[in-house]
Amino acid sequence: MLRKEDFVTIQARAKAGVYQKDIAAELDIHPKTVSRALKRGAAPKGPRQRGFLKLEPHLPTVGRLLGEGVWNAAVILKLLQADGYTGGASQLKRYIHPRRVLRVSRTTVRFETEPGRQLQSDWGQEVTQIAGVETAAHFIVNTLGFSRRMHVWATDSEDAEHTYEGLIRTFEYLGGVTREVLVDNQKCAVIEHRAGEKPRFNARFIDLAGLYGFAPRACKPARPQTKGKDERMVGYVKQNFFVRYRSFDSWAHLNQLLEQWLREEADPRVHGTVKEVVAERFTREAPHLSPLPAVRFDTAYREPRVVSWDAYVDVRGNRYSVPDECAGRVVTIRITLDDVLTVHDGERVVAEYRLRPRAMGWATTPEHHAALWEKTLNVEHRPLAAYEEAATWN
Repeated sequence: MLRKEDFVTIQARAKAGVYQKDIAAELDIHPKTVSRALKRGAAPKGPRQRGFLKLEPHLPTVGRLLGEGVWNAAVILKLLQADGYTGGASQLKRYIHPRRVLRVSRTTVRFETEPGRQLQSDWGQEVTQIAGVETAAHFIVNTLGFSRRMHVWATDSEDAEHTYEGLIRTFEYLGGVTREVLVDNQKCAVIEHRAGEKPRFNARFIDLAGLYGFAPRACKPARPQTKGKDERMVGYVKQNFFVRYRSFDSWAHLNQLLEQWLREEADPRVHGTVKEVVAERFTREAPHLSPLPAVRFDTAYREPRVVSWDAYVDVRGNRYSVPDECAGRVVTIRITLDDVLTVHDGERVVAEYRLRPRAMGWATTPEHHAALWEKTLNVEHRPLAAYEEAATWN
């Protein structure tokens, strides 16, 4: 059974004009499965349990054969069948495949991608000075597999929202989208990646891939060579940009200098592997990039909140007023990466603020509580004489 990420890959490949039989071969599925998925327009629901139950009694034999240098799955299958194995070849291949990295004297062959196929993404970190304060700058480096042109964006976090924002900014900087994006196994993109299994991707990452039309890819566990091009670029940024620039007025200033450095240093350089000027090689790759979607993916944080009785919501250690009719309701807060807070009651935006530190106190919009104050002012006032008369009777 296909998973959602398999369908996203099928959709992206079909959109790029790849034949259905070639898509099926890539995913190790039947061409009819590809055809049915495209007609259905979605992946079938319900996870498929995959394991090694039939193979488990024969694992000692498999381990011995691999230790002796026998890695041909067809040969191993025949030997196991003679020993009573009743499972299929696919189960055996799934078990062997992630262990191939353990082969003795196995050389690593550089994998070169065709134009427009792959973008490799990775994070780096460097301690620097921002506005006079020592700060850990997290920077995402996204590198095109063919031309080696890259984009870098620095920020204060490596969470999911910043990862998606970094990818989107790269697509916008390059003017298009690659057919696939290769990421590391960070949780913001990959929920789980077990040996012999396809990776399980984060649902929002799959939504991002679906909107922009790329197929998500994840590095094989414990095999850093898979994403070597981009990891080398992380080192290049550290050893070149952050050696040259050591302090910044703000995050905006840092990113302004990064893009200047990309234009003046990174793009005009002759790449040591392909022996070409990166910017010139990119001119051959640019026509192969897919267009950007009409609507930008929303990278903001979204969380539910219960409005208190006094019509405030608590957000990151401070309180913000909302219209009094929302008191007691569940609303949705949306916080952009540049700290703009909006409060949504269903589809309606009922309040908007810029986040403020706790020391500044609560944020209140007077008209939000006008009705509450009116009720307070309309409380019945009784003369003190009534209470004095009651005291006399007592």
